[in-house]
Amino acid sequence: MYKYITFFILSSLFIANAFPQAQPDTSIDVQHYCFKLDLNDSNNNIKGEATVTVKFLQDAQQLKLDLVKQRGDDKGMLVTSVTSNGKQLAFSQDSQHLVIQTPVVAGQVSSFAISYNGVPADGLIIATNLYKHRTFFGDNWPNRAHNWLPCKDHLSDKASVEFIVAAPEHYQVVSNGVQTEETNLPLHRRLTHWVSEAELPMKVAVIGVADFAVNYTGNVNDIPVYSWVYPEDRDTGFATYAMAKNILSFYINHIGPYAYKKLANVQSKTIFGGMENASAIFYFEKSVSSPGAEALMAHEIAHQWFGNTVTEKNWQHLWLSEGFATYMTHLYHENKYGVDSFNSRLAIDRKAIIAFSKKRNTPIVDTTFGNDMMQLLNAYSYQKGGWVLHMLRRKLGDTTFWRGIRAYYAQYAGKNANTEDLQKVFENISGQNLSPFFKQWLYTPGQPKLAIEWKYDAAKKAVNITIEQEQNTLFAFPLEVGIVDGAAQAIKTIDLSNKRTLIEVPVTGKPSAIIIDPNVNLLFDGVVKEK
Repeated sequence: MYKYITFFILSSLFIANAFPQAQPDTSIDVQHYCFKLDLNDSNNNIKGEATVTVKFLQDAQQLKLDLVKQRGDDKGMLVTSVTSNGKQLAFSQDSQHLVIQTPVVAGQVSSFAISYNGVPADGLIIATNLYKHRTFFGDNWPNRAHNWLPCKDHLSDKASVEFIVAAPEHYQVVSNGVQTEETNLPLHRRLTHWVSEAELPMKVAVIGVADFAVNYTGNVNDIPVYSWVYPEDRDTGFATYAMAKNILSFYINHIGPYAYKKLANVQSKTIFGGMENASAIFYFEKSVSSPGAEALMAHEIAHQWFGNTVTEKNWQHLWLSEGFATYMTHLYHENKYGVDSFNSRLAIDRKAIIAFSKKRNTPIVDTTFGNDMMQLLNAYSYQKGGWVLHMLRRKLGDTTFWRGIRAYYAQYAGKNANTEDLQKVFENISGQNLSPFFKQWLYTPGQPKLAIEWKYDAAKKAVNITIEQEQNTLFAFPLEVGIVDGAAQAIKTIDLSNKRTLIEVPVTGKPSAIIIDPNVNLLFDGVVKEK
């Protein structure tokens, strides 16, 4: 489900040098993109004119943008001209960049018009859908946009974006923001113009071009919600995607205002289970009839707050996107289906984390991935990140937790944040020092592995419980122990930090069972045995 499961199947198709921009470029700040694109049905060649408005943060002699150059298999983009204020500029291309010669000073804002064409090597998926109809779908995560768009292809650089798409008239075009124009052109073509005033990272700035059936589902807090599906899936797709209204309402009420002017849920050719493109979410083709569609939609809609509006500063903090979306999905389920459903989802996630930890021993905030961000699409960024939020909620209590979530979103909406920023917000809200919590759960590999033994002492009418941490690095955490006597269960909370802990608990008789973490509040691996 979602991005990472699908992507692990596909990751072998990518090579490390396809992702050259793991680190941000602090020399420029892109202010605005305008992409004019010409699409056709005869071949996969696209023609583009990109106007990129840039603020220079340093004196420089050139501007370097990300753009994949045309290569031996004829895929990639060939730049034919670059102008600024009507003046032709010298430029060159290497395999991954467009380098424009332009002397500038710090603080200068300039616009550059770039004419180019080519067959996208990636990023824009041009293919037939499951009904054999031709489609075009942007699929930019993590930094695949520069396969078809000249840009600064790093999540730390946000800009307002507009797409002006000319295509055969049978297509409809969906994109970020609001549609400002639709004009019929000669030769049975149509021009469609979409504008996002909200600043976006390029990973979520896309177009979708296909034969669509479009349904207006209704408004949530003045935000129109739409479903875009293939005409063959009209009835099923409209019914399935209509769930978006309730999901959107839940997040607005619990987190804060929705940052965009519409929400479109789109059946697409994305290689992922779902891709959270800002205000135009793309879902895999069979999502319209998937039994997991509601959870998938809850995950991707949560990204509109966490990942899109509040965006991590760098890739090692991806859990601020994926862990948040994972846990917000659980919270939506808790609200709608109750605590048993919520706990069941957490227990499933815990098993996935433990299984993955046996294959890879890295912390959630992982700096070992090099330039291949796809390695971060794993159970640590998703499920473990969600579990950290769950344990933080239990540590602080519901009221303080939600105050922290809302304060974090309000402070960093439209901006970038890292894990330290989140910690500071929660420390300010709670008045607690959260450094030990964040250090052990986010910057330390693994989780507690507990060997637990218990023995009933009939003479003392007590249960003696021995708890040992078997992992190398000791953790400090509260552990709930359920002592079951028939239908009744008493819960005792034990604060653990030592390698070995022994406790004695008075009881009225021999327990029928000892249950560790009965309320599903702790990320741990372990077994319980009776001596």
